[in-house]
Amino acid sequence: VAGRAVTAPDGLVVVDKPAGWTSHDVVGRTRRLARTRKVGHAGTLDPMATGVLLLGIGRATRLLGHLALTDKQYDATIRLGATTVTDDAEGEVVTTADASGVTDADVAREVAALTGAIEQVPSAVSAVKVDGVRSYARVRSGEQVALAPRSVTVSRFEVLARRGDDLDVAVTCSSGTYVRALARDLGAALGVGGHLTALRRTRVGPFDLALARTLEQLEPAFDEAVVPLDHAVAESFARRDLDADEALALSYGKKLAPTGVPGVVGAFDPEGRCVALVEDVAGQARPTVVFRPA
Repeated sequence: VAGRAVTAPDGLVVVDKPAGWTSHDVVGRTRRLARTRKVGHAGTLDPMATGVLLLGIGRATRLLGHLALTDKQYDATIRLGATTVTDDAEGEVVTTADASGVTDADVAREVAALTGAIEQVPSAVSAVKVDGVRSYARVRSGEQVALAPRSVTVSRFEVLARRGDDLDVAVTCSSGTYVRALARDLGAALGVGGHLTALRRTRVGPFDLALARTLEQLEPAFDEAVVPLDHAVAESFARRDLDADEALALSYGKKLAPTGVPGVVGAFDPEGRCVALVEDVAGQARPTVVFRPA
């Protein structure tokens, strides 16, 4: 587009991922829109899923791993009465059963059992690595994969509506939780099987659908949708203002006097630009990541 900068500003973009796209597909399209290959994403979404996918542009790719993104929120639909290879509608059906005898009280009881701190076995067709190879790759090559359970927290698992064998649910959970594994386990507990037919991520940490833009919406005005790096850091972390000498030293990766604030802190130069993220370690403020070179 005429008049745009050579590359988009460094910062974060919240994309409303379309169905049928991989997270990598979205990164590929965004590289073209941002006019840079330096684009990364936080928290993969399955191709079937839609909703919030957080991207980092330029130097902000290095910010993604430091943001508090552990809490995630989803709207989903679970179909009772059938299991699939993938625990969602993309996989072939393995078993079927009549779910008409399952009562609302049955559902409520088993949903409650899957709420809180639970041990969850990830879906076999997942990105979990087994001896260095993605589990989904092993399954697709014909292997039987048994993954170890992991501790996750499901802080909300609520049935919003029931339509025959379909349950519309809302889920809030920790990172590493598979909503399709919740569907699988709910169906198993009810004795009829279950799988996921729809999944929409509505929030990742503080980033929700209100901030999200579709790829079509981003196309004509991508730069305006970027949350600048400086603003993203200021909104996400405690702030430390530096003098010019401190900013220069920190831009070289040098340590400073302690901040006195627990956790990661954003350090800003006198012009209000974020120089680095720092954290107090052994009585000194040490840079966790440096954004601005000297």
